[in-house]
Amino acid sequence: MSNLVTVPKNGSLTNTNSNVNFPLWSNWIDDLFNRDLPSVFTSNFNTGITLPKVNIKETADAFMVEMAVPGLKKSDFHIDLDNQVLSISTDTKEDKEENNANYTRREFGYASFKRSFTLPETVDDDKINANYKEGILSILLPKKEEAKQKPARNIQIS
Repeated sequence: MSNLVTVPKNGSLTNTNSNVNFPLWSNWIDDLFNRDLPSVFTSNFNTGITLPKVNIKETADAFMVEMAVPGLKKSDFHIDLDNQVLSISTDTKEDKEENNANYTRREFGYASFKRSFTLPETVDDDKINANYKEGILSILLPKKEEAKQKPARNIQIS
């Protein structure tokens, strides 16, 4: 928990309420929703994998999307473009079976995610390409010619 002082909704630091030790309903609700949730609610409980982090970089000619997703194969990814929305998803499952003389042990594991990004109108969607190397999925989103940054030039006064 935080050591910060709780300031009432009216902004006053003095307590004018006669029920000093009785928490206000609104403060209780605020406290409930501002707590950190246990990791079981914020990660995939089957594998412990959380949503992959994404870096997006803009240059004069293109946007570059990089996603760290080690341990997957190129064929695990689904990349779709629909109405200027780029969606990156994967569904993987693992089925392990171990046979011993007295028992059979079988484990199932599933991992999936989907990240979607609305692309600006300046992206030339016919030239988008993707590549997966050493656990990094890279998607190059080239800009249309008219959207590319032009070099500065000097204008002479006539």
